[in-house]
Amino acid sequence: MAAPDELFCWEGDWGLPSVSTDCLVVLAYAQFAGAPLKLRKMSNPWRSPSGSLPALRTNQKETLSRPSDIIIHLRKQKFNADYDLSAKEGADSLAFISLMEEKLKPALVYAFWIEPKNYVDVTRRWYAEHMPFPLNFFLPGRMQRGQLEKLRLLRGSESLEAGEELEKELYLDAAECMNLLSQRLGSHKFFFGDSPSSLDAYVFGHLAPILKSKLPNGKLQQHLKSLDNLSNFCTNILQLYFPKDGRDSSSQKTSSQHEGGDFDHVPNKRRKQFLSALVALGAMLSYALLTGMVSIQHVQQEALEAPPDPRTIGSHEEDEGDG
Repeated sequence: MAAPDELFCWEGDWGLPSVSTDCLVVLAYAQFAGAPLKLRKMSNPWRSPSGSLPALRTNQKETLSRPSDIIIHLRKQKFNADYDLSAKEGADSLAFISLMEEKLKPALVYAFWIEPKNYVDVTRRWYAEHMPFPLNFFLPGRMQRGQLEKLRLLRGSESLEAGEELEKELYLDAAECMNLLSQRLGSHKFFFGDSPSSLDAYVFGHLAPILKSKLPNGKLQQHLKSLDNLSNFCTNILQLYFPKDGRDSSSQKTSSQHEGGDFDHVPNKRRKQFLSALVALGAMLSYALLTGMVSIQHVQQEALEAPPDPRTIGSHEEDEGDG
């Protein structure tokens, strides 16, 4: 029997199986379709095969990172949560997913990564506290720059400044999107019939972080909570498909760290700690060199003719984390 595919995801918090929208989409779809994935939750994206999260490593050693690509792969493996959808329902599903990409995702990016108080008090703090040293010093900032670039691409605009005008525009679009989703869901448990589909996975992945996080600027959460059916939709999925995550976030954090630890069973713990320190030192030195914080000075040729002073001889070793 072939080994199961491995799914690498950000670990969870706030009563969610993951803090990442993309990871939540993939996790939910895999649960809905019954895909037997080997799950590895972590807080170090450099340990994933793609260097980012989520990532799916197939048993053919192919690596996929985009949620849509992962879902297509799972469908090809006969794990299809959309199998019973009619042609019209399939078209409606694609339309609503596109609507979320256009109207809801930009507001999500802004709320978690651009809005100053939310970013400093919640997003940056969470990643800095959960990432290993020294990545926690520079990766949250690099991730924020990546999210800012994503927002520029989503909006098709180079000029982008955080402020009341931008926030109002993004949140109005998001509220409109949530209203349309609420109207489509109505009093049903899922969007199409009695079983969840890929649309349910995308809606859950986008709305659950809004519902469960504790952002200082909680305007999106206030609007979502005013839509009872969408709030109950997220809660029901958590209870049905991720019961242990919703029940106890503190115990979930412990279990996810264990689940994500590829080297938890190495007998020599001191050796493991020493190697981790070497990797951390190498990563920090590499980053310093790349960003210009440290520079290597070139010595002029005539200076090399003098005999070297043993006190000034040093060596630099770099270890690259494998992600």
